[in-house]
Amino acid sequence: MTVTEALEAVLRSYQRYYNIETEKAAEPFAAEAAFHTHDEQYFLMKSAKISEAEAHEYVFFATGQSLGLEDVKKLDERAWEEGLARVKPHANHRSSDIVLILLAERLTQEARDYIKALKRYKSYRFTLQGWSGYRVVALETSTGEVLCNKRGRDLKKLLRNIK
Repeated sequence: MTVTEALEAVLRSYQRYYNIETEKAAEPFAAEAAFHTHDEQYFLMKSAKISEAEAHEYVFFATGQSLGLEDVKKLDERAWEEGLARVKPHANHRSSDIVLILLAERLTQEARDYIKALKRYKSYRFTLQGWSGYRVVALETSTGEVLCNKRGRDLKKLLRNIK
């Protein structure tokens, strides 16, 4: 499977619930996707609202033939910065997660180690106005190996199924 085919397959799996942007994706990403949800809880009638919460997820897709440590660091920093720029914390904000999906023909060993060790988290007003978590998952198309950071484990299944 080529990197382009892998990107198309991953985007197909996201298209049902996410707003996907390929033309106006933030540089240097091949595509990006956004998911927004708003939930309200009521007691017997709508005028008696118990709670209200918003959750968001911003997904950035990066592709390349061979990704080294410096390439992965740049993509990591850019995804985190771009995702945080879109967060608008307020009283009903629950979470705004940021996801980076890397698709490459080859990954260097240093890049692999860096991906596995990535940890990022930000709380807003001591989590009273929500938080942002960061998940990273990478697919090496030449071998079919899937790598991720600790929070990105749930995304491994997604990339394993696109083969």
